[in-house]
Amino acid sequence: MTGREVKELRILSAGAAQGLIESLAPQFLALAGVALRPTFGAVGAIREKLLGGEQCDALILTHAMIDQLATAGLVVAGSQGALGRVRTGIGTRTGDALPNISNRAALKRSLRTATDVFSPDPERSTAGIHFARVLDQLGIRSEVSPRLRAYPNGAAAMHALACSSGAAPIGCTQVSEIKHAPGVTLVGPLPVEFELATVYSIAVCSAAKLSDVAQRFARWLCGEEVSEARVNAGFEV
Repeated sequence: MTGREVKELRILSAGAAQGLIESLAPQFLALAGVALRPTFGAVGAIREKLLGGEQCDALILTHAMIDQLATAGLVVAGSQGALGRVRTGIGTRTGDALPNISNRAALKRSLRTATDVFSPDPERSTAGIHFARVLDQLGIRSEVSPRLRAYPNGAAAMHALACSSGAAPIGCTQVSEIKHAPGVTLVGPLPVEFELATVYSIAVCSAAKLSDVAQRFARWLCGEEVSEARVNAGFEV
């Protein structure tokens, strides 16, 4: 590729796949000679970017949302591929004692005693919306609200958790985002009663400029060759 301009594959992606995409970008560049140019965010924000006309070759969102966009003709029908299932979990600052979240009572107690509670957008992110419901189901949303720190996406929320100066901060987002965040340790998934496991899929955008490359990338990302990387990133294959 010396002396030649490297092509860029534009990707709009839910934040749940950020760690996976960033870890595999050098490998795909070596394989295909194409650099990945991803934009990450909450699923609602990414969907808005696509509908707003932002240029996109490949799209990674929840499986249900990808199917909706295929029906609307915004992604190529039949190009969808599942990356795997991601659970929603609890994280804490690395080095802090791990809170007990093993059951309903333990989770409730840990959230009530946390000095700060970090989460992604409760209106546009998959994990943020779910976590708000969990707080409602536990009956502590109003109590936790003054200590709730919401950010545009899980990555930003986990970065803020890692940098928190509080005595006992805690955070909730997708397991893949917790595992990718420096300075944050995964405590575990939410108790079964509150479990949310979201399947994420990739598809080729109908307006893709590099449609053939996007198809190749989608097949490779969902394939056996990188299945271990998906698991390590927090995807249950």
